[in-house]
Amino acid sequence: MQRALTVIHALGLMLMVFSMTYLMPIIVSLVYNDGTLIDFALAMVWTSAIGVLMWLLTRRYKGELSIRHGYLLVVAMWTAMPAVATLPLLLVINGLSFTGAYFETMSGLTTTGATVLTGLDNLPPAINLWRHELNWLGGMGIIVLAVAILPLLGVGGRQLFKAETPGPMKDSALTPRITETARNLWLVYLGITLACIASLKLAGMNWLDAVCHAFAAMGLGGFSTHDASVGYFNSPAIEFVLIVFMLLAAMNFATHFLVWREKNLNIYLRDTEAIATIALILTSCLGIAVFLWWQGTYPTFWTALRHASFNLVSIATDCGFASVDFNQWPMFAPLWMLFLSCITASSGSTGGGIKMIRTLILFKQAGREFLKLLHPSAVNPMKIGGQVIPNNIVFSVLGFIFLYFMSVVTLTFALVISGLDFISSFSAVIACINNAGPGLGVVGPASNYGVLTGFQTWVCTLAMLLGRLEIFTLLIIFTPRFWQR
Repeated sequence: MQRALTVIHALGLMLMVFSMTYLMPIIVSLVYNDGTLIDFALAMVWTSAIGVLMWLLTRRYKGELSIRHGYLLVVAMWTAMPAVATLPLLLVINGLSFTGAYFETMSGLTTTGATVLTGLDNLPPAINLWRHELNWLGGMGIIVLAVAILPLLGVGGRQLFKAETPGPMKDSALTPRITETARNLWLVYLGITLACIASLKLAGMNWLDAVCHAFAAMGLGGFSTHDASVGYFNSPAIEFVLIVFMLLAAMNFATHFLVWREKNLNIYLRDTEAIATIALILTSCLGIAVFLWWQGTYPTFWTALRHASFNLVSIATDCGFASVDFNQWPMFAPLWMLFLSCITASSGSTGGGIKMIRTLILFKQAGREFLKLLHPSAVNPMKIGGQVIPNNIVFSVLGFIFLYFMSVVTLTFALVISGLDFISSFSAVIACINNAGPGLGVVGPASNYGVLTGFQTWVCTLAMLLGRLEIFTLLIIFTPRFWQR
């Protein structure tokens, strides 16, 4: 009981911090006079009031978070914050159910980019900005921001950081203090975001579209201010800018920070994961372009290369923008793109899926098994980027992969048994658990998830949460051992 009250106390603090994020859409509402000012002000007051009430009722249980507290708070935050974030959507958009609103905000904060909304072009500017701000906040992880603030409020942040952050960043602080680490990562994230906004404005977007699409690109969230997504602009320049920044967002932000601190671009060349990510994506862009040209989907190779490159990079990095309806391409191309969404993003990036580092470990482990069959007594330590990978990490990766595929199978069957066709079911689960956005079939880029039933929408919502928390963080709280003293 005391453990739960400590978590509620910390969650109250985080809701108070989260209430400040309504300031940006409030400013936009004032600038555009779009009639949503009162709605966002009310949402801000209610969110803050809920946080203050939780904090006051549990202030006696303030304390440092243990590992179990960290996992509980991460899950509580990623389920509670989408709930309070629905307030402006429910107040402004007529006929939107809580299920639809929660799906939308979960999609935003988990940087999935799947949407149930239509008529995006006509939404109030503040609502569109709010959706994209959720993408941006969720990108690096609200908790990484919070660990830079919570120590000032008396709540330690290291256990939060370890529970929420995937991959190598769990165990290698970039600076001695966890708050300084989080702050530096956010400064790098903010700096690249500002560069993206400026580049999109120069490429031809207006300021609102530039800010929104930069937020979505850096968070790899894929929301757009238009129903036609990036296809609305029909601009090779805009597509090129977004490709560059989506690739940057798919790389480990720890690497970006080290490049900035050391002023040395060669650090990118020493990042084995980044090299593998970029090489696989660029090779796939060329291969799919040749395939589409050969199949006669586009009349020239250069047209095929343009559309293949943008849409493949978008899906492979788990962003979710679309410039054309790739659901109409020969099936091999979109299936390959969905496959890439499973493995391509780097650890410590804003992307989802299995992550490239785990893919490399699996590939190396397969090679070790072949060698072991031929030479049972051979000693063959695994090395990636010159570093030895301990066996306990290899076993952890194998466990993660098993849970990942079992989650995909279970959720796909849940959608199929509810009446959804297999291609739509499978692609929806893959797209949601990888936080990639559009799938195929009825949830393809020319449609959206608004066609799903309530049950199907909640299944996809669960898939998004599983993917964002990398499965272990969510499932561990349902194990009996977690609750044992």
